[in-house]
Amino acid sequence: MSDINEENVRATVDECRRRGAEAEAYRLDVADREAVFAHANQVKDRFESVNLIVNNAGVAMTKTVEETSIEDYEWIMGINFWGVVYGCKAFLPHLIASGDGHVVNISSVFGLIAVPSHSGYNAAKFGVRGFTEALRQEMAMAGQPVGVSCVHPGGVKTPIARSARVAEGDPEEIGADFERLARTTPEAAARTILEGVRRDRAKILIGGDAHVIDVTQRVLGSRYQGLVSWAARRAVERRER
Repeated sequence: MSDINEENVRATVDECRRRGAEAEAYRLDVADREAVFAHANQVKDRFESVNLIVNNAGVAMTKTVEETSIEDYEWIMGINFWGVVYGCKAFLPHLIASGDGHVVNISSVFGLIAVPSHSGYNAAKFGVRGFTEALRQEMAMAGQPVGVSCVHPGGVKTPIARSARVAEGDPEEIGADFERLARTTPEAAARTILEGVRRDRAKILIGGDAHVIDVTQRVLGSRYQGLVSWAARRAVERRER
């Protein structure tokens, strides 16, 4: 398990060990290309074979395009998009060599629909979706022993919103609001992802909200944008009352 927050990842690894799993903790900044490639070799040397990689690192940002600086875009793309690309490129040779590999890339429901004030997050997650779908097709065409899945979670009770870059408001309050609305636990999300891996599903939807959003986009096509804009305006009006 690898994360930029060494304390958190070590706590998670300790929990895994208590449950009888063999696990190692590594500090890793997924936006650092050289570090990710070195890490892939480090993991291969430690475990001898690499069969599954889950590119899960992600950050959030809530700003309009006008409010978002170029540096903001570079920050979120470096982690949410390039982190996925680096992870895939670094680990793919090891996954192929294993003879039974699988790539799991975490996109979002915001990789299915765009939402106002989330252009950076949308861009990264749409990018992850396109990259992952292309990789899956390439692995199949080449006859490589590697499955590829793109995951689209809805609201999952994680602290991602608490560390978001926001134009207005307190990230802690925004994070608390998000966690109250999120219906899916991390444990349930993990079970759904692993079941999707076992079934080699191309697209894995997490939570009832993800299924509703997926159907809405497929039924309405680009017309969903009007519905989302209306809902966003209503939400702003309620906050201002």
